[in-house]
Amino acid sequence: MKYIVVTGGVMSGLGKGITTASIGRLLKNRGYRVTAVKIDPYLNIDAGTMNPAQHGEVFVLDDGGEVDLDLGNYERFLDINLSSDHNITTGKVYQTVIEKERRGDFLGGTVQIIPHITDQIKEFIHSAAAKELNGEGPADICLVEVGGTVGDIESMPFLEAVRQMHGELPSNEMVLVHVTLVPVDTMGDHKTKPTQHSVKALRELGIAPDIIVARSDCMISAATKKKITAFCDVPVKAVISAITAPDIYQVPMEMEKEGLADVVIEYLGLEKREPDNTWYRIVSREYTSRITVAIVSKYGIEDVYISIKEALKHAGRSLSTEVDIRWLDAETFETADLSEVDGILVPGGFGKRGIEGKIRAIQYARNQKKPYLGLCLGFQLAVIEYARHVLGWEDATSEEMGEGTHVIAILPEQENVDMLGGTMRLGSCTIRLKENTIVERLYGTTDISERHRHRYEVNPDHIADLENAGLVFSGDCGMRMEACEIEDHPFFLATQFHPEFKSRPTHPSPPYIGFVKACRDRRNAA
Repeated sequence: MKYIVVTGGVMSGLGKGITTASIGRLLKNRGYRVTAVKIDPYLNIDAGTMNPAQHGEVFVLDDGGEVDLDLGNYERFLDINLSSDHNITTGKVYQTVIEKERRGDFLGGTVQIIPHITDQIKEFIHSAAAKELNGEGPADICLVEVGGTVGDIESMPFLEAVRQMHGELPSNEMVLVHVTLVPVDTMGDHKTKPTQHSVKALRELGIAPDIIVARSDCMISAATKKKITAFCDVPVKAVISAITAPDIYQVPMEMEKEGLADVVIEYLGLEKREPDNTWYRIVSREYTSRITVAIVSKYGIEDVYISIKEALKHAGRSLSTEVDIRWLDAETFETADLSEVDGILVPGGFGKRGIEGKIRAIQYARNQKKPYLGLCLGFQLAVIEYARHVLGWEDATSEEMGEGTHVIAILPEQENVDMLGGTMRLGSCTIRLKENTIVERLYGTTDISERHRHRYEVNPDHIADLENAGLVFSGDCGMRMEACEIEDHPFFLATQFHPEFKSRPTHPSPPYIGFVKACRDRRNAA
């Protein structure tokens, strides 16, 4: 196993996760099997209880792990399925060490950051790296992204563990990549001082970077690279200019031009291979059509719905259709806002705020025959909207929202749950699709596996009434309804599962393909 460790300096938000995923893509294009680990220095056990408006999307894995959004980028770029073990948090590390101490595993010894915490971090990294990749054995290379910024107190134990690993492994089995900011001043000159100080802080921890990825809005000159080389002891070939790209999936192409793959392969002692350019052809496909989709949400932050945004992009690119997203506030949008778009999407979420606005948007999509895609809460609200305005049950609602006729109810196994973290219905399960339905035709099969993150389900007591009124439950998992659709509509599909979590540029999600195609057909027919 060879390791590529990626750290970040100067400031957060530089694109360390995209850089990590892009390095993996470069190596995957050359036929190497690549896996990835994300280290998050927060004390939470996982991302499940975090406010997405503050931390960004909670990404869900096959095994039900609620993890950092960067793991979504890893899966999309590398076309792999990761596990909860691939997201290491301070909370997980300390919980494990304390449990060992309580059992007496340390034989009465004093438990300390070094060696006990750092040993546990290394054990987690090696264990995650060795896991089977897509059921085909372990990877050749493991990417390790250390979250946070060098100098943060929270990251210190993880950087110390990296320092120890670097000393324990042969020189050609670990490469250290440091992502840093090279800003431009008012005169248009690149300033290297932030990079110099960042590398100095890294060295003070006993770590010297092998490669520096210099983030900037414009290409870094040869003179600037030489200056970084002089102050940071990194050869010019290993100073990589990483400019802001119009599309994250083009970042590997930009890094390819900079020769990053060749440097990594040389440092790791890997066989030099010609890259497969299939990825580049897919992500560079030109658009011949354009549509506008409204996402009706209570969150005004795009990071909350990164997977949805990317899944629309994947589907659009496969159909040569550019998808322009219009974010609508569920509490303040006007009906006129819906009339101007080609399709309406209501995503998942929790809580009462914005619910009535989302139901109003769903009613508009159903009545105006406008393509609709509902996801998780968007599925539950589609059922509520149908019960209210087709069956005439004016008080139809979800048990989550309060009193009324509960067409959406709490899961039996959730009734006595008193812990919020990791207790929802999470991860993948097999779903049975009805033949000759929209969703079955999109998937091309009657058995699929998709990921979940919710507590509430369609109430079994009301399924027959809804079906008799014309709502088609086209997918199920036993008594749990997984998809619904309307037959006399160009495209009205909602899913309890989250198909966006398994969408990739190379394998777009079927529901998203159907939705984008329906929106395009509507636009072309207008």
